[in-house]
Amino acid sequence: MLSITSAELNYLIFRYLNESGFTHSAFTLGCEAGISKSTIDGNLVPPGALVTFVQRGIMYLELEANLSDEDLDADGDFQFLNPLDLITKDVDELQKIVKEKKEKYREKSHKKENANVEDDGVETVKGKVKQQRGQDKGRIEKEKDIARGKEKEKPFREMADANIAAEEAKGGVDDKRGDRGVEPMDICPPEETMTREISKSDVTVLQGHTSEVFACAWNPTGSLLASGSGDSTARIWTISDKSGSSAQSGPSSVVLRHFKGRINEKSKDVTTLDWNVDGSLLATGSYDGQARIWSREGELISTLNKHKGPIFSLKWNKKGDFLLSGSVDKTAIVWDVKAAECKQQFEFHTAPALDVDWRNNISFATCSTDSMIYVCKVGENRPIKTFAGHQGEVNAIKWDPTSTLLASCSDDSTAKIWSMKQDTCLLDLREHSKEIYTVRWSPTGPGSNNPSRQLVLASASFDSTIKIWDIDSGRLLHNLTGHSDPVYSVAFSPNGEYLASGSLDKCMHIWSVKEAKIVKTYTGNGGIFEVCWNAKGDGLAACFANNVVCVVDFRM
Repeated sequence: MLSITSAELNYLIFRYLNESGFTHSAFTLGCEAGISKSTIDGNLVPPGALVTFVQRGIMYLELEANLSDEDLDADGDFQFLNPLDLITKDVDELQKIVKEKKEKYREKSHKKENANVEDDGVETVKGKVKQQRGQDKGRIEKEKDIARGKEKEKPFREMADANIAAEEAKGGVDDKRGDRGVEPMDICPPEETMTREISKSDVTVLQGHTSEVFACAWNPTGSLLASGSGDSTARIWTISDKSGSSAQSGPSSVVLRHFKGRINEKSKDVTTLDWNVDGSLLATGSYDGQARIWSREGELISTLNKHKGPIFSLKWNKKGDFLLSGSVDKTAIVWDVKAAECKQQFEFHTAPALDVDWRNNISFATCSTDSMIYVCKVGENRPIKTFAGHQGEVNAIKWDPTSTLLASCSDDSTAKIWSMKQDTCLLDLREHSKEIYTVRWSPTGPGSNNPSRQLVLASASFDSTIKIWDIDSGRLLHNLTGHSDPVYSVAFSPNGEYLASGSLDKCMHIWSVKEAKIVKTYTGNGGIFEVCWNAKGDGLAACFANNVVCVVDFRM
């Protein structure tokens, strides 16, 4: 008897979630089910496989219910049952339903010969399967035609559909930007590419994690680097002033274990982490719903336990007395760090909270998969401001250096700028063609350490591009097109002159913001989840899907 394994079913569900745009749910399932370690060849699995599988299963059950009882006639269209009946009832119950409904329609239908019953039924199923295949093929061809026709987009692979993307990449779609006056980044010739590749002597590979590294953050006052991984640990690495090509492991890092006994007791993937302003404490957020506070030496100071779902975002306020967390349980919590207890829980969202960001020491913003953004204040029982306008999941939010403008980005392919002075968005930035995963303000302009430089916003998207926006005019300044896969992370250097980007294409690019060109690049052996600069701006870290963290010595 043909059967399907749990690993195969998990993969089908993972593909379905990605193809349907539920990227966060797919990410969560992928981590829990270990999809990255699966031996299934994704190129052999067609798009819509789960839906097709379920539809064929339903048709088989329907066919079985109609054909199993030799005393009953079978109508060719098999419309006696609804899908819910097929899922919730066994064959005997289905046959009873079919029998009752057939009796009602017996007088209106012509009796067929028993010899033709099975053939007719099988032919009907074959027809439906053929129709479904045709629809799938038509959908795929339509998607390919759309991709070929997009003048603004280079072919790239979708993480969920590598097989389709590979076919599209063969099409050699030109990268043009229409009549908007925005020039794409010049792609350097091979010999020039060689000169901008970062030397191995300037890269330190930090080894020790045994699963994907999702997050990294430099200590703001020293040479310590924190990393968080799917192996249920965080690590604090001591980075020497001068990087080397050697791999660091063991004694060079302190391991912060998020489990007491067995590693596989419950998933405790470290999903987010953040240093306080003076670098004395590190906060980590985990898939088990707990926030933990550690000393810079790696000692566990306190465990904050109130969330009922994974924590996806964690931020210290500037004063360092409050810690803010956002969770899949739809809530945000402000923690009193000294008392190690919940100060206030905010339960306004109707779906998972994806990101949080402090406006000042007592007020902050939250965003969610429910497409809403709320600005909240400690001590207030209702949001002090509500921003509605996105048509999809809001993936990230960030306040500008003056804390007067809030940037947001969404699965609806737009980034928006909001002001506390009005309810509607100030700017609606619509140049991306796919989901925008993150946004970052430059550390420039009023309220920053570089007040004479222009304030800009960078947005990174699943369309493989990064866009830099002039916020004063709402105009697209630069379109950076050096990546070939979704871009998950961007970070400005402390002086605002450079922008680092990390992508699933395994490349970390360092761009000149002024010239909109790649000045340095590093290619690793796995997709990149996050990039971050140290306080001096001469060191850059990136965390990879192949379990390592790479530190680049960047001195121009």
